Amino acid sequence: MLPRPTKFSLFAGDAEGPVELNAFDAALLKAGIANVNLLKISSILPPGAEYCERLEIPEGSLVPAAFGTIVSGEPGDRIAAAVAIGRSKNGHGVIMEFAGRATKEEAASQVKQMVEHALRLRGVPLDEVMVKSVDHVVERIGCAFAAVALWY
Repeated sequence: MLPRPTKFSLFAGDAEGPVELNAFDAALLKAGIANVNLLKISSILPPGAEYCERLEIPEGSLVPAAFGTIVSGEPGDRIAAAVAIGRSKNGHGVIMEFAGRATKEEAASQVKQMVEHALRLRGVPLDEVMVKSVDHVVERIGCAFAAVALWY
C-alpha cells in the first residue's frame, strides 16, 4: 500500500517557449516544481495534510499533483490556470483545478466555486479555501500552469 501524503503546496507559473513542451517546462520552472516527475491525481486532499509554503522534494521524485495547464500559440491570447483547496476543520478536503482562456481573477473565482460545490455535495462544511492562479498573454507560444502537489 502506498503511504498517504502528509504535506501539500500550491504552485503557479507562466512562460513562453519555442514549442509547446518548452513553454510547459518553462512554466514549471517559474512555478518552482520543474525538476520532478508529476503524477496527475484526482482531487482529494488527504485528511490532516499540512500546508507548506515550499516542499523540499528531491529531484527526479514521483510527485502526486492535481494540476491545470493550458498552452496557446495564438499571439494576444490571455490564458490562465488556477488551483484551489477547500477543507473542513476535520481536515477532509478537495482540490479543484482550472485552465482556459480567462484572467487569473476569473480562474481563481472558478476554482473557488468548484471547491464550494464539491464539499457541499459531500456534506462537508467548508472552513478554509486556498487559491493560487496565474495568467499569461501569449507572445508566440505561451503556457499557464497551476498545481497542488502532495508530499510526505
